[in-house]
Amino acid sequence: MVAVYGESAPYYKVKLWSKQFKWGRESIKDDPHTGRPVEATSEKMCQKLESLILADRRMKVSRLAEETGISAGAVWTIIHEKLDMSKVSARWVPRMPSPFQDTRRQCCQENLELLTEDPEHFFQHLVTGDKTWVYHRDPEFKMEFMQWKHKTSPTPKKFRVEKSAGKVMATVFWGKKGLLLLEFMPQKTTITGQTYANTITAL
Repeated sequence: MVAVYGESAPYYKVKLWSKQFKWGRESIKDDPHTGRPVEATSEKMCQKLESLILADRRMKVSRLAEETGISAGAVWTIIHEKLDMSKVSARWVPRMPSPFQDTRRQCCQENLELLTEDPEHFFQHLVTGDKTWVYHRDPEFKMEFMQWKHKTSPTPKKFRVEKSAGKVMATVFWGKKGLLLLEFMPQKTTITGQTYANTITAL
């Protein structure tokens, strides 16, 4: 060790450890000793830090250090080693379905029955339409919406369709061959029976 590491080799420390194990020592952990206990990574501090993260998963390490009164290094150690958490980016998905859309899907079953009856011509006669709000969205940088999560937790989602200051209603119809109708409703237009009739006529 001295030949490889020179004067910085922990020769005497290793020699002391060797003697202690020859004398019957079996544990590699430190013996209990007097002095101030470690508070930065205590169980209470870990619980406090976890509650702050769960309240705001985007909170930065520097802010967590200010809130808890411990160093940023101690915060980093608790997050990764004690809480087993890491910071990841949200996964983009097209849009958030409403509870009504999740629970009312009888049309899917009806379409499956029609497909079973006439699989050859089913898709030729199928036309799908929907209305949606198109928002004027201010794009965020990927770093801005990173958040903390446990390794066993699911990856968070970031919805592309979000409320913003401006929006416009779009009506879309499409079939097997592609887009059939894309219609943007003028601002401050009231949706009435006549409005629907005009849309169907255009389709």
